[in-house]
This record gives sequence, structure tokens and C-alpha cells, in this order.
Amino acid sequence: MTNAAESQKPKANTNRIGLLLQDYKGKESTLCSGCGHDAITSQIIRSFFQYGVEPHQVIKLSGIGCSSKTPTYFLDRAHGFNAVHGRMPAVGTGAILANRNLIAIGVSGDGDTASIGTGQFVHMLRRNVPIVYIMENNGVYGLTKGQFSATADPGSTLKSGVVNDLPAIDCCSLAIELGCGYVARSFAGDPKQLVALLEGALAHRGTAFLDVISPCVTFNNHEGSTKSYKRAKETEELLHEVGFVPFFEQITVEYEAGTARVVQMHDGSHITLRKLERDFNPQNKLESLRLLQEAGEKGEFLTGLLFVDPRKPDFTELLNLPDDPLATLPADQVRPGPEALEEIMESLR
Repeated sequence: MTNAAESQKPKANTNRIGLLLQDYKGKESTLCSGCGHDAITSQIIRSFFQYGVEPHQVIKLSGIGCSSKTPTYFLDRAHGFNAVHGRMPAVGTGAILANRNLIAIGVSGDGDTASIGTGQFVHMLRRNVPIVYIMENNGVYGLTKGQFSATADPGSTLKSGVVNDLPAIDCCSLAIELGCGYVARSFAGDPKQLVALLEGALAHRGTAFLDVISPCVTFNNHEGSTKSYKRAKETEELLHEVGFVPFFEQITVEYEAGTARVVQMHDGSHITLRKLERDFNPQNKLESLRLLQEAGEKGEFLTGLLFVDPRKPDFTELLNLPDDPLATLPADQVRPGPEALEEIMESLR
């Protein structure tokens, strides 16, 4: 006989809510073989599975570009909306305000975010909209034959030999300066780090921005590219070994700096936590910006959790939205009557 506690335990190969990894997948990818975006998709699937998210409670958002095709390849039970170029933050803001119970994930590209979508991206950060925002960063416009994007580093070259002479926009620095409460950078070829950062982003309340270097194997994986697999592996500098402890049960561990400790997680698996000698505090905004600038000057890119501020209220709290989603409220509660409209008009005279 088994007791009630035993019967409630997840079965083998399922997560804490009883779902299989397969339940978080989508359609087969149509992107180029070896594309970094597909590696990111795999880690999105893994992180949502490990965190134990109900797929139907998720809304997937995207703009235009290779990156914006990827929501098709994960969480096929979720809601989805493919917006026009650069406009995904506004569409996402509207969806979240209509139903604050949704878990939002937006996938964009460096062209979609750092060029035509910059204004929308900036105001999403300023408002602290609760969304996991992933920028799949390959430094080029993949769908229009590989022109430089706004994140391309000065001195990098196209396959044709054209050299980029414009400065790059560092979206992580921009996000930190604008007050984003969760800013991270990772590499598509580092699945362990990316999964931990994604799980941390899911736990964060507010905008969580992840800049993921994602090499374009067709247009930007050659000698002279600063976003290639080879260059990324050579110049990546880890700020820290990233691990994640889920919210639903507290795990505590104490160990000395410079040492490692194996910790058993809730599902029976084990992770190794290592405290580096490097003294880095991701809650120190000025230190994060300084390290990003130094790394940029050296031609390196830092990976890990760059900045976190868990205390900042998100947009739904700032607007004092009710607990019930606006989309579920009857019209007489959300539509002002004649008296209310008259009072508003009178106040504007």
C-alpha cells in the first residue's frame, strides 16, 4: 500500500505537476541546421518543464525575423501572437494587462529589438512589464540575407568582407540603466547556464531580459564574425557559476568561497554549486555596468546574471489592477458610465 504523500509524488520522467518534457514541445523547426535559435528553444522547453509551468497559462509573443519564428517550436498548448516588426512589447503589454494571470514569454531578435523595436523595448523596460524577454542575438538580419544589425560589433565583417564601422548597442547595459530588475546574458552553446537563467527569469516578477548570443550559421559564423560559435567560446567570460533553486521549496546550503558543493534538488536530481573567488554582486548596478563596459573594450562578452532587483513593483502593481483579470470582468465594471465620463470631461476643462 502507498500513502497519500507517495501517490502525489510525480512519476518518473514527469515534473512536479505531472507533465512530460514532450508536453512542452512544439512543431519541428524549419530553421537552418545548427542555428543557435534552435538550441535556445531546447532550453526554453527544458526550463518550463523543470519549473513546472502549466502550458495553457503561457502566452508566447514575437515580432518578425528568424527568432520570431521560434515560438512555434515550443509550448504548442500555449497561447501565441506573432506581432509586426518591433511591436511585440506593446502587444505583450496589452495582453498582460487584460489577463495578469498569464505567464508571458517574448522572443525577439537583435534586429527586431535593437533597431525598429528600440522605442517599444525601452518603454517595456521603463514600465517593468512582467514578461520573460529573450533577445536571440546573432548580429545580422538573417531573413534579409545577413546585413549587419545594431548589435554588430565594430570591426566585425560580413561573409562578403564588408567591415562594420558603427558602434554596437549593448542591450544589457541599456536594460540596466533603464531599471530592468533582471538582466542576464548567455550563449546558445551553454545549455546548463541558460536553463538556470531562464528558470530565474520565470521566478522574477517584472521584466526579465536575456540577451543570448545565438550564432547565425548561414550568414555570421565565419572568421571575422564576433558572433560565431568559435569566437563566442574563445571570448566568453563567466561571471559566476549559475544555479537555481525553485520557489516551491526552500533549499539552503552553506559552503566556503572557492569550493563546490553537490546539492540534491526537489526532483531527486543533483546540481553542483561553486562559489568563485571573484567578488561579484549582481545587485550592484554600477559594478554591473562597469564590468560590461570593460568586457566590451576587451572584445569579450560576460555571461551570467548581470543585474537583479527583486523589489521593484511590476506594471500591474503600479496600475493597481484587480486580482481578477480585466478580460474576465463584466462590461459594467470596466466600462465607465455617462456620469463617470462627464466627470472626466469636466476635470479637463
